[in-house]
This record gives sequence, structure tokens and C-alpha cells, in this order.
Amino acid sequence: MDLVGQIVRLLDVRLLDPLEVLLEGDDSVDALRRLVALRARRWADTLRDGTDHEATLAAARLIATLYPGDRAFDPPPEWWATPLGQVIAVRAGHPWSESVTYATAGAMLGITRQGVHDLVRRGRLPRHPDGGVPSSAIRDRLRARDTRGEP
Repeated sequence: MDLVGQIVRLLDVRLLDPLEVLLEGDDSVDALRRLVALRARRWADTLRDGTDHEATLAAARLIATLYPGDRAFDPPPEWWATPLGQVIAVRAGHPWSESVTYATAGAMLGITRQGVHDLVRRGRLPRHPDGGVPSSAIRDRLRARDTRGEP
């Protein structure tokens, strides 16, 4: 699944399907589905190609809308392997956490927890003073990997 497809699917399941149930199949929901499909392309373009500030704001709006709750955003590690998780990791790191666990860092980087431990031990990734790895270090490593053309 691509980034636009994931955004559309998530908004469809979390917002539009419940709205359709509440409005008892009103045709206006179809118009909203078309609008979401158009806007999802724009949001994806901003996440991929906008300035850091624009990408971070777009990520924050999408996350706040798609994953509302009383607690801080803390997706399961496998979420970071999705197109949305990957683009957010590259553009913003973990948007609400200064440091992440080795398991989350591994998921963001596409490696194992042990792989993160090895990178920290060898000095390739810094260790956060409070434990884990700085989210910004994950973001920087992903960006460096992208500029080198690595997968």
C-alpha cells in the first residue's frame, strides 16, 4: 500500500464509515470521500516534499485526527514500517517523544532491537540520557540513508 492509500483508508475507516452510519447513508459522505482522496494526495506531498515545518505540522494533524486519545501517541513498533510511519520517521522522528525505546528505534530503522543495541554500542547511534535513543538521531540516520540511496 502506498502513502496516499494508507491515509485514505485510515480516514475512511476511522472517520467516514462512522459518519456514514450516523448519517444513515447520506450522500454527503460520498462527497467527503472524494474530498479526502484529493486532500490525501496533498498531505502525502507535504509529508514527502514540504519543508520540515510543513511536514511536521501535517504529521501532527494527521496523527491527532487518526489516533485521538488522552495519552501521548505511542504506536506499536510495526506501525513504523507502514508508509505513513516511515515518512513520519524520516521527516519528524517520533513527533511527541524525545527518546524512543530500542524496539521502537529498530522498527523505525527497519532493523532489530539488537541491531539498535549494536549501533549504540559502536557509537553509531547516541544513547539518550534517560534511556533509549534520541528520536532526532533516528530521523537523522534515516535522512542520511535516504541521501545515500540506501533502502
